[in-house]
Amino acid sequence: MTSEDPRRKWTERLAPGQFRHLFDHLAGTLFFAKDREKRLMAGNPAFLKHCGFKSEEEMIGVMDDAIFPPRLAEKYRRDDDQVFSTGQPLLGIIELFPDSGGRAQWFITDKLPLFDSSGQLCGLCGTVRSYEAQHAAMQPYLELATVADHLKIHFREKLDVGQLAKMACMSVRQFERKFRTTFQMTPQEYMIRMRVMEACALLSRTNDPVTTVALEAGFYDHSDFARQFRRHMGQTASQYRKERRKEQALSQTD
Repeated sequence: MTSEDPRRKWTERLAPGQFRHLFDHLAGTLFFAKDREKRLMAGNPAFLKHCGFKSEEEMIGVMDDAIFPPRLAEKYRRDDDQVFSTGQPLLGIIELFPDSGGRAQWFITDKLPLFDSSGQLCGLCGTVRSYEAQHAAMQPYLELATVADHLKIHFREKLDVGQLAKMACMSVRQFERKFRTTFQMTPQEYMIRMRVMEACALLSRTNDPVTTVALEAGFYDHSDFARQFRRHMGQTASQYRKERRKEQALSQTD
């Protein structure tokens, strides 16, 4: 690290509050922030809609007991108190949270302390995500987890779609359709990406010739390797290695 921290210089130039706009566009994620008195000070559109507010201004200053049933509001208050007393994040809380229809469902909550410019704890912020919705979203990946893990280990070998379909307990046609829908690519494309990633690692940590790297990564034809590497990385393998070596040299001098 140089004497002048580039990250600090960059963040000081940013207008306040820009990062929180990210939460306005995260599907299925409720975002909120509170002051030390546990009053709501910010919320993304999903949180406002979930809690029945028409605008953020309408929500500011409201406390949990004005929105949620007493038992839930008390639970949220205890969690807030823990964050304020320890100054540490409280992550992965699986708890009941009313859905938009008022029915209690399981949600995952993360709460993090907020500090002012002088380092004093001045509030907290958090996210709330539906446990059930996340599980449903992950289900297609879980169904193909065995296949994905197999490809991560055996990506150098010849692709056998029939064997992969059997592992997933599907017909070849069902498997190919499911795989493309889940990963937005074919099993062949997935395997090629794994080979390119391995080639990147070998180029960075070894001095092996590019032809050797291609073979070690599972490519049987150098011209195919060169074409696939440029397609996925936007540069040749030699250019990639040169840039990584330059970055490594700079990091060692800092």
